[in-house]
Amino acid sequence: MDVEALRTFVAVAGSGQFQAAADELGISQQAVSKRIAALERQLGATLLVRTPRGSRPSTDGQVLLPHAKRVLAAVEQAEQAVRPGSRPLRVDVLNRRISPAQAVYRFYRSRPGTDLDAVTLSEENAAQAAQAVLEGSVDASFRALPADQVPAGISTERILDAPLELLVGPGHPLAGAPRATPADLAGHRIWVPGIRPGTEWAAFYQALSETFGLSIDALGPHFGDEALMDALADSASLATLVGSGDRYLWPQAHDLRRIPLHDPTPVYPHVLLFRSGDRHPVLTALREHLRSTRPRTPHDVWVPDWVAR
Repeated sequence: MDVEALRTFVAVAGSGQFQAAADELGISQQAVSKRIAALERQLGATLLVRTPRGSRPSTDGQVLLPHAKRVLAAVEQAEQAVRPGSRPLRVDVLNRRISPAQAVYRFYRSRPGTDLDAVTLSEENAAQAAQAVLEGSVDASFRALPADQVPAGISTERILDAPLELLVGPGHPLAGAPRATPADLAGHRIWVPGIRPGTEWAAFYQALSETFGLSIDALGPHFGDEALMDALADSASLATLVGSGDRYLWPQAHDLRRIPLHDPTPVYPHVLLFRSGDRHPVLTALREHLRSTRPRTPHDVWVPDWVAR
């Protein structure tokens, strides 16, 4: 059914005049007549009764009128839903503890009332998150996506590098070091529970392990971040890796130490994925904010060579 014909019928029914409906719609009276005639032919019913004082809906027209109004209202809602700036920007931050979530939160704090939704697609890998962006279930996602997996229609901006830090308990051999190199970690067990095969996290840590000869594993069940902090506090040999902007809390008695890495500085590259040509004003503002507030990139950065730039 022609939506414009329905719109024209509703306009005539409301004004009672073909010319008034034509003026309202910005078309000619002849175009109004053609649209009404085409709609009547399609439905096989007379919708308007002509009288000396204008036109009024016929019995069939009265039945159609409320349905036509609901159809037009639904069309208007659909148009508004995809109009830039008419709905909240949905951003996948992957995990609420890590750098992307903190960066998006700081953006929101700098612009109170911004129409924004932060979601976590933690079960999807980078390729699946990119597909979610492409399909429109989210508007943007922070992922370390291999360059050869960026689908057509998706743009990327490497906008948030998170330098890695070693997190250890007070009994660890490196606990007193002000900083360490990746080479210093060789021979130490680095436990990163929760790494799932096939994810960008797994690919990143595999590349890190192979490049620097490290022992990084996800062996054993993952009972959550609190259990991880407990294990680090009780161990003289266990360590994990966290981003410098990640937010983790632990009891003061744990006395955990965050040790920056350098020479080179491994960074987890959170690449912003978004639909090419997306004009949502909040997306534009978010990108500008991230560019203007990101920390200075260390001169000795290391990232896997497969990361989209």
